[in-house]
Amino acid sequence: MIEPDIIHSQAVDIARRVREGELRAEEAVGAFLERARARREWGAFLSLREDAALAEARAVDEKRRRGGRLGRLAGVAVAVKDNILVAGAPATCGSRILEGYRAPYSATAVERVMAEDGVVLGKTNMDEFGMGSSTENSAFGPARNPWDAGRVPGGSSGGSAAAVAAGLAPLALGTDTGGSIRQPAAFCGLVGLKPSYGTVSRYGLTAYASSLDQAGPLARSAEDAALCLSVIAGHDPRDATSLRGTARDYLAESAGGLPAGLRLALPREYFQEGLDPEVEAAVRGAADAFAELGARLGAASLPHTRHALSAYYLVATCEASSNLARFDGVRFGTRAAGEGPRTLLGMYEASRGRGLGPEVKRRIMLGTFALSAGYYEAYYLRAQKARARVRADFAAAFAQADLLLAPTAPTAAFALGEKTQDPLQMYLSDVYTVPCSLAGGAAVSIPCGRTRAGGPIGLQLMAPPGGEGLLLRAARAFLAARPFPECPALNAAAGPALGGLP
Repeated sequence: MIEPDIIHSQAVDIARRVREGELRAEEAVGAFLERARARREWGAFLSLREDAALAEARAVDEKRRRGGRLGRLAGVAVAVKDNILVAGAPATCGSRILEGYRAPYSATAVERVMAEDGVVLGKTNMDEFGMGSSTENSAFGPARNPWDAGRVPGGSSGGSAAAVAAGLAPLALGTDTGGSIRQPAAFCGLVGLKPSYGTVSRYGLTAYASSLDQAGPLARSAEDAALCLSVIAGHDPRDATSLRGTARDYLAESAGGLPAGLRLALPREYFQEGLDPEVEAAVRGAADAFAELGARLGAASLPHTRHALSAYYLVATCEASSNLARFDGVRFGTRAAGEGPRTLLGMYEASRGRGLGPEVKRRIMLGTFALSAGYYEAYYLRAQKARARVRADFAAAFAQADLLLAPTAPTAAFALGEKTQDPLQMYLSDVYTVPCSLAGGAAVSIPCGRTRAGGPIGLQLMAPPGGEGLLLRAARAFLAARPFPECPALNAAAGPALGGLP
């Protein structure tokens, strides 16, 4: 029987109770495993590490019994997006081409979670290779939003977001290329942090767009997000893009309330045509709440924002075209067999044709075209020039403001199937998250309101590179003043049979 107190507990409280002997790690991990098995209808997990997770939890309990010092995540069950490697566990990246593959080693972020006595519960659902904004591009079926099973949880880290929102795990790791942590956090009423590029090692993260990808936490509180970042951040010699000086105590940095006189600026370009009126009202109301806490509100301009989405989808698809070339049925990926392919080219075509979904094929083709002879300068090079201007806009804005405040997404969670036939409309879901990704800065999405239908609305705080501590401090102060309600799914033991593990 699941102890309700465990399911509703923050990760910081679970770890404290395990360290102090009030709660056994096996009991805590077992509670979330039992709930994950009972609530498969959300499609949050692609696989569970049932035996391994319980064995690791028992090892934590034994360590404490022997008088050992327990880590910062002692007994905390952590869900991990399926493009982040966990040794011995499946790593499908939401794709049929990697079905059956098991990782031979763990990502640095996962190693650091385990070194602090955290326990990986399982691998979560995602848009195939991170390409999507709804988790509907998963080859194994969509994840569903625990606030409303008829709506998407966002993407591509939708499985991680659904797992935390539904109480299947207190903490999850996702990845953010152009908004894939922040947008699911907004849709599911969570705190979702995209660290500055280079803050968290990308070693063991299956690459989509190498110059943009970052791993980060999804949590129900700013404290939990700060705790997780404290664990996974830091230089890694195995990742050439990893920065020094990023291993900090973000949980301590996030304490103390809102700094006096914090300068918050609202970018004009984020409050124009296309923004849902309910979202705008909630975000502007949150800005007023920050002012009541002592922040100084102002305006900012990011004039090249209008080019950001186009630049992003060129840069990202060009890098994806290169990164995904190895999934060909020879080097990596399931090889097509049978009477079909008679030549090497035929085998390539059959393997990739059957193993990759339509959105992945679309982006590979777009990137390959943009990198082809005669088009490189017209497309990819111009996109990189636009990226440089976007980055310069942010640098100028941060010379006048400490943080920028904007919507996370132009709408709240949309219905399943609503945008699957219109890729351009799906791409527009990332219009407010992409610019900060191009600039390499840090950003966090926090819940700030509800739609008339009851769904969560998220606001986005953005900081210059290295500004995670201030971001989390502002998020923590806001949520302390305006607590967000728990997802109703947290109080349900089971639900209708809507889907489940493949």
